[in-house]
Amino acid sequence: MARRNGNERKLFSHIRPKSAIAESFRTLRTNINFSSVDWPYKVLLTTSPGPEDGKSTVSTNLAVVMAQAKSRVLIIDCDLRKPVIHKYFDLDNIRGLTNLLVQDLEIEDAVYATEVEGLFVIPSGPIPPNPSELLGSSKMVELLEKVAAAYDVVILDAPPVIAVTDAVILAPMVDSVLLVLRAGNSRIDMAREARDRLVRTGARSIGVVLNEADIRGDGYYPYYYYSYYGSKDTLSKEK
Repeated sequence: MARRNGNERKLFSHIRPKSAIAESFRTLRTNINFSSVDWPYKVLLTTSPGPEDGKSTVSTNLAVVMAQAKSRVLIIDCDLRKPVIHKYFDLDNIRGLTNLLVQDLEIEDAVYATEVEGLFVIPSGPIPPNPSELLGSSKMVELLEKVAAAYDVVILDAPPVIAVTDAVILAPMVDSVLLVLRAGNSRIDMAREARDRLVRTGARSIGVVLNEADIRGDGYYPYYYYSYYGSKDTLSKEK
């Protein structure tokens, strides 16, 4: 359950499961499932070119609709600089990913249940002085292997690509990357640069989530999913 502090309204798929926005996240879930028939996407990473694109809103709502489909889902806040995932579910951030990477803890010690059945969260934990080093460590690789075996879907919420290297470091460790763009906010040159950095790092597949796009023309802003895999021309064709 999201806090009553502004984030509650962003957890549309849980608070308003019959809304058009919640339905658009279910469409996103379906598109991801269809795209991964031959190679199931167990570990997904969400990021964006820059701030304020809505990546964490996409991460949390996608996690909710996947859990509603009876999957066992874990969302990990990998934004060790400006973590927010715990706020969506009214959780504390005293213990989390940072603790798992620097201390000898069992994974269960940092996993929090949510009010959404089947959905669990590992918050970021205390903000460390060396986020990139921790995320690129062998302990992070080992952690992802363990949680991928324990959950049906694992979603990593990572910082923006352009600002820091964290998302690029994590990209080769996951099955697919979701690059979140916000209509009217994300610059196409930054989107291309973010895509290029992810491609260069060896991301297995990249999908684009266009956030707050008025595709119905009635002033309502749903979410729309468009994907590309291994294409270097997709964003360059956008006007």
